Amino acid sequence: MTSRKKAVVLISGSGSNLQAFIDHINDGQLELDITLVISNKPDAFGLERATKAGIETDCLNHKEFDSRLSFDHALMQRIDETHADIVILAGFMRILTAEFVNHYRGRLVNIHPSLLPKYPGVDTHQRAINAGDEWHGASIHFVVPEVDAGPIILQGQLKLTDNDTASSLQQRIHTIEHQLYPQALSWFSADRLTIKNNKVLLDGETSAKQLQTFEV
Repeated sequence: MTSRKKAVVLISGSGSNLQAFIDHINDGQLELDITLVISNKPDAFGLERATKAGIETDCLNHKEFDSRLSFDHALMQRIDETHADIVILAGFMRILTAEFVNHYRGRLVNIHPSLLPKYPGVDTHQRAINAGDEWHGASIHFVVPEVDAGPIILQGQLKLTDNDTASSLQQRIHTIEHQLYPQALSWFSADRLTIKNNKVLLDGETSAKQLQTFEV
């Protein structure tokens, strides 16, 4: 039996996805050891979630660094001290330098609230509503230097309703995220994911499981 993979989770806010990871680990649904949670904001509630779960925390306040690169260098040094197998972005509100991304290429993952390649960037929920889309969702992907452009691991979708607002849609998508992200991490932890020609393969092939439909 292979040893459990070690993860560092990067957050900036409430840490709701982090809590989903913790819950899935505690329930035996996710074989992963979160060894460290790092925030760039000292008041991030996710740090309290981690402490309550007995996970080590640290804060690297980006305002205390004179450049984006110097912050990323300090962040890399702190992560590498843990010998992490995977670095998980869970509401980490920083654009990372190409040097940082390339350092963890193939083991740096993020979640984005849209069905990529649709709507990279911000305000994804309102953009989906404005476009009159039938479907909206979330994507978990490996990170590359180009923003929201990395190979997609897993996506979840739901149907928009006439009553959806950006706020209500955000809450519905959060419900999806809390199921999708642990699933994607479980696949990574079990060595079921490979990248070929900028596509993520599950068990060596493209799988229908990588797009899931939800009723939320």
